Amino acid sequence: MIPITTVEFGEEEQQLVLEVLRSGAVAQGPKVAQLEGRFGELFGSPHVVAVNNGTTALIAAMQILDLQPGDEVITTPFTFVATLNAILEAGATATFADIRSDDFNIDPASVAERVTDRTKVLLPVHLYGQMADMDPLVALATERGLRILEDSAQSHGASYKGKYAGSYGLGTFSLYATKNITTGEGGLITTDDDTLADRLRLLRNQGMRARYVYEMAGNNYRLTDLQAALGIPQLERYAQTVAKRQSNADRLIEGLSDVPGVIVPRQLNGRGHVWHQFTVRITDEARVGRDAFVEALAERGVGSGIYYPKLVTDYDAYRSHPRVIPADVPVATQVVKEVLSLPVHTALSDADLTEVISAVRAVAGA
Repeated sequence: MIPITTVEFGEEEQQLVLEVLRSGAVAQGPKVAQLEGRFGELFGSPHVVAVNNGTTALIAAMQILDLQPGDEVITTPFTFVATLNAILEAGATATFADIRSDDFNIDPASVAERVTDRTKVLLPVHLYGQMADMDPLVALATERGLRILEDSAQSHGASYKGKYAGSYGLGTFSLYATKNITTGEGGLITTDDDTLADRLRLLRNQGMRARYVYEMAGNNYRLTDLQAALGIPQLERYAQTVAKRQSNADRLIEGLSDVPGVIVPRQLNGRGHVWHQFTVRITDEARVGRDAFVEALAERGVGSGIYYPKLVTDYDAYRSHPRVIPADVPVATQVVKEVLSLPVHTALSDADLTEVISAVRAVAGA
């Protein structure tokens, strides 16, 4: 079976983890600071704050925005549930805009229609490795005095007109096992605001700047040096990682662009895609439906994934939640029935890519 994703660590990660183990100091320390500093250097972030996972990154970023009951956050319903959970954790109300079918990201025109006097934050999700259309979102935020928080969990190093993901005020990233850069569990928060960065560092450390000197109500959101040791070498070779994913994506696009009922993804003009996922759409023109497509690929030894099978508002846990306000989102409602992610990871060989393409074409009858 060719897996939809794989986790690979090299000699550099092993040596750095051993260095931490032999030091006897495994909690947050110099390796965390090194990870933060290098990420900031690579992707233009004046401040990077590491935390223990990507959901925590979202929650902490929401917490320091000091939202009040009744304040609303506009986001996409086509996302992992952590995006919604962070809004609710902060005590805010979640409202939703539709997405665009060409990049799966939030539609700025739909966002503009949903802004009210209660709206305080715009929360775009840069899905699958490609950023949302940021210029109109920035213009809207400036006009209405709104904050922007980017959920960049899948988009480390993705860019929009020369600016990296996480560069528009506050950004959050996941370092979960399947991400392009992984520490097993972990997260990063980026900001260019000195005050917000200082508050984030206090918040992750129980509100302490000095031991037992509490400046705010905080929590334990810390990352360990053991985890940071896994991430540092990956940052050093990340350009090669993205280049390999881009090459694999190019090969898949070339091999699948003419398949009836299969719409391949594209890197849009002005954007740098990091191909966390290669997500096609299985439309009504396909010989079989999306779910049957998954089963048929598995029978041919090709793994795939559905990210995501439902809109976040379609789960019972949120359907009647008083702070989850569903909306009419026809594009997202259609796309969620069609998306199917194919392997694009760096461990794929040329033969693997040929097999993936052949399997998709066979299932589609191309």
